Amino acid sequence: MTREIVRLGFLPLTDAAIPIAAHEMGFAAEEGVTLELSRETSWANIRDRMAVGHFDAAHLLAPMPIAAALQLLPLSPSIIVPMALGLGGNAVTVSTKLWTKMKAHGATSLSTAREMGLALRQVLQQRSRAGLPKPVFGIVHAFSAHNYDLCYWLAECGINPMIDVSIAVVPPPLMPEAMQTGHLDGYCVGEPWNTAVVANGTGVVVTSKIEIWKDSPEKVLGVRESWADAHRDELQALLRAFDRSARWCAKPDNATALASLLSLPTYLSQSVEVILPALTGSLEIGSAQRRIPGFLSFDAPQSTLPEPAHAAWFYSQMARWGQAGFSKQNIELAMKCYRPEIYAETIGAQYRQRNELGGFFDGRIFDPRQMESYLASLPFATA
Repeated sequence: MTREIVRLGFLPLTDAAIPIAAHEMGFAAEEGVTLELSRETSWANIRDRMAVGHFDAAHLLAPMPIAAALQLLPLSPSIIVPMALGLGGNAVTVSTKLWTKMKAHGATSLSTAREMGLALRQVLQQRSRAGLPKPVFGIVHAFSAHNYDLCYWLAECGINPMIDVSIAVVPPPLMPEAMQTGHLDGYCVGEPWNTAVVANGTGVVVTSKIEIWKDSPEKVLGVRESWADAHRDELQALLRAFDRSARWCAKPDNATALASLLSLPTYLSQSVEVILPALTGSLEIGSAQRRIPGFLSFDAPQSTLPEPAHAAWFYSQMARWGQAGFSKQNIELAMKCYRPEIYAETIGAQYRQRNELGGFFDGRIFDPRQMESYLASLPFATA
């Protein structure tokens, strides 16, 4: 069998599991695809190498194809999303110093996302009255779910992320060191970089992505549209391989084997003990262990079928925080990036477009058809 070579970029994150397992477990080869996986250090590298044609596809931040479609990136290649690479997987971690202050205002290892946020708000108010600098929170990219998850959580707890904190972009693997050296007071990042800082005793997980928004999208398979148009058979073979990989990754009995694959120096280069918690949903959050079912989900097709409504929500946050102008045309451009029909047709899944999204910790419902009134209801919105 002649195998098509597909060049795919990824970052060392646990949610890169589907492409890594597709390669290591032979699912891609069995579908006639040779995956050339390239580990990168930052999302900017991924973006630029896609733009110049070094990569055909990538393990990609879910909002990045939307930002590209709206011409918001320095280089804005046309990218489609024929598959999601899972739900959840991020967490918000604070330094042990900041955690000590939060505990003094009632936070415990069992606190909800709202209770954690309210404790943090009291710490920030106390710091402000004392004339102390604003804390610095790290995110991985301006156009990332991490940014929107963090800002959504802060805002709903009465903290204006544009005024009350400073936000800095830091590549995921560098975040633990940045916290350890005091450059970051907190961050929102994917695993294993929350567990890594907990393991070295310098950070505490205070909430997770799915506690902010249950079943929230995170990484996607981004594909250059020109490559997809010219290589439809190869794209379908890749999707079949990734679907098989997702189902293998989702089986609890495979968690240790998957953690072992991800731990290899070529991929995450972290210990199995640091990688495994995200796969089992049993996380060390500091001095305590907390069970967070579904912390990172690969269940196909529920977790891997790309929802245009998810794309619309990411665009709503771009508009909310002044990154993009609001228009119905932009809503349509955002939603057209996500292509569920390609994935559903390829693997034989049923698909019916969702209009309403729930599961937010504040009880809000998001409907792309009512985006203008939704934006008007949000605290601190600049749109």
